[in-house]
Amino acid sequence: MRNVVLTALVGLAVTAAPIAAKGAKKTCTKPMSDQTFVTEAVQAGMAEVELGKLAEERASSDQVKSFGQRMVTDHSRANDELKTITQSKNITLPTDLNPHDQALYDRLSKLSGTAFDRAYMEAMVTDHKEDVNEFQRESTAATDPDIRSFAAKTLPTLEEHLKMAQDDYRAVGVSHP
Repeated sequence: MRNVVLTALVGLAVTAAPIAAKGAKKTCTKPMSDQTFVTEAVQAGMAEVELGKLAEERASSDQVKSFGQRMVTDHSRANDELKTITQSKNITLPTDLNPHDQALYDRLSKLSGTAFDRAYMEAMVTDHKEDVNEFQRESTAATDPDIRSFAAKTLPTLEEHLKMAQDDYRAVGVSHP
């Protein structure tokens, strides 16, 4: 009888574990590989540059245009630095936007004026929250010391971008997400 109960409990635990895991909130504490981080950082940086240029053209607010220019300047500099670091490590970097960022660019390129301002600043808040989280994680978890140092050095600028994006988002008439 004891074996039957034990077998039933083990069976229940084995079938319940995937169900419990499926319902659990996804939390990614495992660091990404250095190559994945670099690839994503470069693609995100390219997107910030292209979207910043778009903001300079399409925004109605001088504050949003100024933010776009800052994105072009800071993310171009960071991408150049990252390219220099990766050349010696034989990491091939992407040259195109990822599909998500390309879709965002395409969507924003159809907007202008205040509609553009709001949509662009909302995207910048969301993107910079993600960037800050990834750079925080990689600043301590990257295995390559140069990449870890790059993440740590770039993090304060991204945190500043996030604060600016939140402030500008409020200024264009919407509370930040």
